[in-house]
Amino acid sequence: MTDFRDPALLSAREQARRIRAGELTAAELFGACLARVERHNPELNAVVTLNPAAEAEAAAVDAALAAGGDPGPLAGLVVGVKDVTETAGLRTTYGSPLFADHVPERDAVVVRRLREAGAVILGKTNTPEFAAGGNTWNEVFGITRNPWNRALSAGGSTGGGAAALATGMISLAQGTDLGGSLRIPASFCGVAGLRPTPGLVPTVPAAYLWDDLQATGLMGREPGDIALGLRAISGADPASPVCAPEPRWDDAEVDLAGSRWAYAGDVAGIGIDAAVGAACRGALASLRAGGAHVDEVDLDLSYAWDAFLVLRGHWFVSHFEAELHRVDAFGPNVSANLRSGLSLTPAEIGAAENARRQVREELLTLLQRYDALLTPCMAIPPFPVEQNYPESVGGRPMKTYVDWIAPTFLLSMPGLPVACVPAGLDAAGWPVGLQVVGPPRGEGQALAVASAISRARPIGLPPLVAEA
Repeated sequence: MTDFRDPALLSAREQARRIRAGELTAAELFGACLARVERHNPELNAVVTLNPAAEAEAAAVDAALAAGGDPGPLAGLVVGVKDVTETAGLRTTYGSPLFADHVPERDAVVVRRLREAGAVILGKTNTPEFAAGGNTWNEVFGITRNPWNRALSAGGSTGGGAAALATGMISLAQGTDLGGSLRIPASFCGVAGLRPTPGLVPTVPAAYLWDDLQATGLMGREPGDIALGLRAISGADPASPVCAPEPRWDDAEVDLAGSRWAYAGDVAGIGIDAAVGAACRGALASLRAGGAHVDEVDLDLSYAWDAFLVLRGHWFVSHFEAELHRVDAFGPNVSANLRSGLSLTPAEIGAAENARRQVREELLTLLQRYDALLTPCMAIPPFPVEQNYPESVGGRPMKTYVDWIAPTFLLSMPGLPVACVPAGLDAAGWPVGLQVVGPPRGEGQALAVASAISRARPIGLPPLVAEA
């Protein structure tokens, strides 16, 4: 039976409260998380590089609190940093054999802010090569497995962070999201994730400094944990020209009886697995039983499918311009994106940007009538971990490794905040995630709606944790 007295399994907010109240030390929390790493990581391969200074970081938090100081809003919380995000003095491989021994000289802005907020950096979490993939594997560290079933994918590209989070190895998982990388693994591993407005958390350093398609953000065991962490890491930085306005935060819980939401079952037009659809409809029934008004709407964004692939190709060329002389040295996912990007014409890029505008305008019109848009995060349940990607969805063949994640990548395009929260378990017992699209600057609203769904549809912890 799961021992809920284990501080590693508490919500990040409760961990933070106990540390500040003197009921738990940062050293004790770190020790509990490290014990979970030792217990679960050999099977899951979620954490790939441990931070040798983490124990000292936890001790410094305790010393500051004992002296009456304020180490910051995340004091003592244990964070996993995705292995595409730079950490000073700590190996960052980007999941690529080309950078297997790379050690950055400086922290990324998000890591610096996590440290300044008092967080303890446990180490680096696994990712596909340069975050290119919806299944977490690479030639440096191998595959990451799903804690609900070790034979299945944990999703990607922040799969290591999601698996570590679901099993109590960390309090919060830092990650990035271009086409769904904070939402796909959240859905597969039964945790919460948020793709914030691009620029809300600066993605610096970056070769593509004007990037407004990728976002840096967090996953947590509960949506409220993400809100706690996001407050500490958001805001402009002089190094980044891409800046989003501060969110409108509202700590009040969403009253289901006063809420009005739209639900779209298949925004990508690829169909949906029956078990996934059933879990989502079960969530809608629970929400309606609680008094929520949920309308089913016809929303088809498939017209923007090719536009996203164009923008993604352009994104890769912009990021890897200095490495184009060795396209073939990268793995199949990265090299395919680079070749796609190199074949683009200016007219294709212009048309893709206009399709992106159309998606945003369509969603803004919808959100004038509703508090949020709900839609399944994934069209399928987790697939066998040995596959790079599923070959078909609902009988429709997938032409590229990103086709199956169209339900998330289409919602990356408009630049709105998008949360993912468990909607329940399917008939096989695997988690199913719902996406929550909020209005502009609506990170707080999206997370509040996600919290209401989480309260209505609790799923518990993975069997791996319950077995321990």
